Amino acid sequence: MAERVYDVAIIGVGITGACVARELTKTRAKVALIEKENDVSCGSSKANSGIIHGGYDPVPGTLMARLNVRGSELYPELAEKLHFDYKRTGSLVITFDKKGKELLAALLERGRKNGVKELRIVDSGELHEMEPNLGENALAALYSPSAAIVSPYKATWAFAESAVINGAEFLRNTAVHAIEKTDGGFLIHTGRGSIKSRFVVNAAGIAAGTISEMAGARKYVIKQRRGEYCLLDNKYGTLVHHVLFQTPTELGKGVLVTQTVDGNILIGPSADDQSQDMNEYKGTTALSQSEILEKASLTIPEIPRGNIINSFAGIRSIAYTADSAGNPDKPVDDFIIEEDPEVKGFFNAGGICSPGLSSAPASAEYIVGLLGKAGLDVTKRTGFIEERRGIAAFNQADVQTKLRLIRENPLYGQIICRCETVTEAEIVQAIHSPLGARDLDGIKRRTRAGMGRCQSGFCSPRVTEILSRELKIPMTSVTKKGGTSYVLADRTRGFADGDGGAE
Repeated sequence: MAERVYDVAIIGVGITGACVARELTKTRAKVALIEKENDVSCGSSKANSGIIHGGYDPVPGTLMARLNVRGSELYPELAEKLHFDYKRTGSLVITFDKKGKELLAALLERGRKNGVKELRIVDSGELHEMEPNLGENALAALYSPSAAIVSPYKATWAFAESAVINGAEFLRNTAVHAIEKTDGGFLIHTGRGSIKSRFVVNAAGIAAGTISEMAGARKYVIKQRRGEYCLLDNKYGTLVHHVLFQTPTELGKGVLVTQTVDGNILIGPSADDQSQDMNEYKGTTALSQSEILEKASLTIPEIPRGNIINSFAGIRSIAYTADSAGNPDKPVDDFIIEEDPEVKGFFNAGGICSPGLSSAPASAEYIVGLLGKAGLDVTKRTGFIEERRGIAAFNQADVQTKLRLIRENPLYGQIICRCETVTEAEIVQAIHSPLGARDLDGIKRRTRAGMGRCQSGFCSPRVTEILSRELKIPMTSVTKKGGTSYVLADRTRGFADGDGGAE
């Protein structure tokens, strides 16, 4: 493969990398998005709470605090321009004992120092009016009206696709194996050839410490904190009306109960520290599921456990300084966003744990500012396309809009996923969009086909057929999530064409 040359190479396409790419395409820079997986949002960004935090939790004066508040302010306009769901629900941090009231007062003061607007403490009476299903022993809560919810994977796709529309190149299935510092920048060695770039932005999530070490830059270790969730059927979507937190612990913001933008109820996460080994267990356990449900029942006593339709685990990247042997030493108490002092032109965006999703648009602004100071021409170019069309969701449309969609594209009349009312038109558009899906999980994240009560039990064969047809590949080449995650092994009977190809 021929050597490719860029101004900025971004390693890792989660929410931070995607936002940085979009912000850079407002300039004349030639940008590459390098992703080792088959799609965007395959790490921490695909499995988190989807909450845009108000900004009362980070320590004043930190990057976390500054970028959280700014990011929260940016999201409403960006969601409208980029066509991803955003819902301002507000959040409540609830205490169930008198000691917790002192913590609420401290969080209120911290939030005010951070510049969070309209924060206030509500008493038990008002709290139960706001949340009728709340446990009777809830004493008070910190109310943050600016908190909101998004779909983290749809937001990541939207930002990355906007970047691609504006000229960024997306290099999927491109794992980085080594990075050389050169006179003109960097030579990045991947499994698909070498890439030259003047600057590198390391947004590699749980691999960020490894990528930094490859470049000879700052040494730090990422430890994984595994968090399990469970998801309720969307018929219980009104069980709660705000994002409901319990008072936080040293491991995070505690177990929450929240709506999702798609109408389900999300409960979790647990907080299980693991080593820096990137192959640690990412599944769920009966013990952790039982623990998060028990803790959540303090908030909502009557959780309809028989209507849990899915459980999953996400990984949070927790940064530690490294000792002389390269082992984790002390926690880093802030995002690591900086140009390396020794390896000029190499920028870390590591240790991006919560509130990383909330901060991402502001982190992008900050990183592009740092690149400008380092010598990149960040002058705004003409012709930047602000808006991204997205895909019209059939299940959210009114009757007249549904009829119009079917007239314009008859595939809108073909329901593929009955649980979520996802049509063939939406799946085809997801495949052929500027940053299209290439596997079942990619379709699922973009359209929700397979996210309903049956969890793809009925629709996955049809989605497999559509992927095969539209990508012009055999059905046996369709995967769940790239790599060797093939859905089918072979035909069960012979047909005239005999080759297992798309029909």
